[in-house]
Amino acid sequence: MSEPSRDPDPKAPPRTPRRFLFVVPPLVGHVNPTLGIAAELTSRGHQVAWAGMPEVVERLTGRGTTVHRCAGPVLGEGGAGRPPDVRGPAALKFLWERFLVPLAEAMAPGVAKAIEEFRPDVVIADQQTVAGALVAERLGVRWATSATTSAEFTGALDGMPKIDAWLDGLLHEVRGRIGDPDGTADPRFSPDLVLAFTTEELAGRPARAGDRIHYVGPSIAERPATTDFPWKWLDPTRPAVLVTLGTANTDAGARFLTECLEAVRDRAGRFQAVIVDPDDVLTWYAPDDNDVLVCRYVPQLALLRRMSAVVCHAGHNTACEALWHRVPLVVAPIRDDQPVVAAQVVDAGAGIRVRFGRARAAAIGEALDAVLDEPRYRAAAERVGASFRAAGGAAAAASCLERLATTDGTHAAASAATHATASAATHTTANPEGER
Repeated sequence: MSEPSRDPDPKAPPRTPRRFLFVVPPLVGHVNPTLGIAAELTSRGHQVAWAGMPEVVERLTGRGTTVHRCAGPVLGEGGAGRPPDVRGPAALKFLWERFLVPLAEAMAPGVAKAIEEFRPDVVIADQQTVAGALVAERLGVRWATSATTSAEFTGALDGMPKIDAWLDGLLHEVRGRIGDPDGTADPRFSPDLVLAFTTEELAGRPARAGDRIHYVGPSIAERPATTDFPWKWLDPTRPAVLVTLGTANTDAGARFLTECLEAVRDRAGRFQAVIVDPDDVLTWYAPDDNDVLVCRYVPQLALLRRMSAVVCHAGHNTACEALWHRVPLVVAPIRDDQPVVAAQVVDAGAGIRVRFGRARAAAIGEALDAVLDEPRYRAAAERVGASFRAAGGAAAAASCLERLATTDGTHAAASAATHATASAATHTTANPEGER
C-alpha cells in the first residue's frame, strides 16, 4: 500500500501552497480514489477540501476533513432507486435522467458556495458529478476530471449514435441551467487534465480525450476502519475467495449471491469464501463450519491482501483494487460501465466472465476453479498490477494537479502523455472462451 511521497531532493525549492477542491457524488466508489490524492497533496503542504454530502464523505475521509455540504439524491433511495431488472441503454438513461442530472442541479448551489468560500486553485470534478465541471467553468476556475471508470474513454457509445447524441443533448441542457450557456467543454472531460485510475495495460488505448488523459493507476490509500472483521477466521493454509457486488448493486444480487454460496459450499475444504451481503439476502444461511463467512460489510482493501480470487460485478474500483493486489477475477457485470470493465479484465487475461443473470453454481464454480488453479490468470493479474504500481497512483495524480495549478491551464496534461502511452497498448485475449 502506497504512502504519501516526499521530495527526493532535500534541496528542492519549497512548493507554493495551493488549494484543491474535490467535487464528489454520494457514491463510495467515487470518493475512495480521492482519499489517497488528498493525503498526498496535504503531505506536500497544500490545502484540500471536498464538496459533497458530508454523511457519505466524512465516513470515508475520517474526522478533521473540510466538507462543504451539497444537496442531492442518493442512488438507491427514493426516485433514484433503479429497478433491479433495468439493464443496457435503459439503465444508462435511468442513471442520467433520474440520478446524475438531478444530482448536478441539486449540487450546483453548494458547489458554487464551496468555490466562493474555499477559493480553490483547482477543482477536481468527478466525471459523473458534472456540477463540479460546469460550475467551475462558469466561475472561471481551472478544473480537472476524476475518472473513476475508464468506460467513457473506450468509445462504448460509438455503436449507439442515437444514445450518444441523446446524452450530448442532455448535458447541453444541464449546462444551460447551471453552467455557462456559452461554454463548450464536455463536462465529463476536462480540456486540461483527466485523471484515469487505471492503465492502458487494462483499459487499452483511449478512443477519446487521449491527449488529456493521464493514467495514474488506482489511488490506493489507507481508509478509516468502519467495520470489524474476524481475522482469526481466515485459515492461512488455504486459499480464500471474496464475493462482492459492491455497494450499489445488491438489490439485483440475491439470486447470484445464492448461486455463489452454493458454488463455494460444493468446494468445501478446498478454499474459504467471504461473501459480502449488505442487504441480508442470505440470512437463511447459518454456517457452522470454517468454509464460508457471510458479512454485511468488510474492510475490502485489507482483505484483498489475503485473497486468492475475487468474484464481483466488475465495478471499476473493485476490479482495479483486486488487480492492484495481483488477484485474478471472476466477473459478472450487471449494468452501467461494468460490461466494459469486465471485457477489459478478460482481454487482459486476468479473469473469466460469467453471466450475472444466468450463471448457475456449476458455471461460477468452474470459473473459480480456473482462476485459482491455472497460473495464466494470476500471471496476467500480476502484470496488470505491476503496471498500476509503475503508473504512480496518488503521487502521480498529485503531481499532475500541482502542474495544473501552476501553469496557464492550457492542456496541462500534455507533458504526461508520453508517460501515459508507455503502458501496454494492445491486448490479447488470454481466455478464448471469454464467458462461462
